[in-house]
Amino acid sequence: MSRIGKAPIAIPSGVTITVSEKNLVTVKGPKGELTQQVDSDITVKQEDGQIVVTRPTEQKRHKSLHGLYRALINNMVLGVTEGYKTTQELVGVGYRATSTGNTLELALGFSHPIVFILPKEIKVTTTAEKGKNPTITLESADKQLIGQVAAKIRSFRKPEPYKGKGVKFAGEVLRRKAGKSAKK
Repeated sequence: MSRIGKAPIAIPSGVTITVSEKNLVTVKGPKGELTQQVDSDITVKQEDGQIVVTRPTEQKRHKSLHGLYRALINNMVLGVTEGYKTTQELVGVGYRATSTGNTLELALGFSHPIVFILPKEIKVTTTAEKGKNPTITLESADKQLIGQVAAKIRSFRKPEPYKGKGVKFAGEVLRRKAGKSAKK
């Protein structure tokens, strides 16, 4: 039995969850509103201030969907109450990031600046302190969207293994290589 799927999801105060006949789950909270289409085999019920996700059989497909949709609904509930935050660092000489509204402008060592327009659901802030790497902070209620946007920003200049230059997540440990050894 799925251990994740069995666990009920507690509904915090200030959050409303509606489930339509077509298995469309809508979660509204102080930080926004999120929707998720659930597979027709999985049933989502609201009982006693909790959300319970159940499956019809013990088939492998139903077991995997059971845990998946329970986790997705839980992520939506956490997103509309607390929100999600991702921090990235720009490591490299001359690497800069500036933000205006939902536009992020990056200088990553190319001949031109990279202008990236973020979705309206994401809030971006950039900081550049002397002696520290410039940072980009993304905030949103949608965990999937924030992860996708952070991965896209990282793909503009992935950290290289010799000097570690590029866009990396805060706290990410990079596997470094030794480089050339000197001739004797």
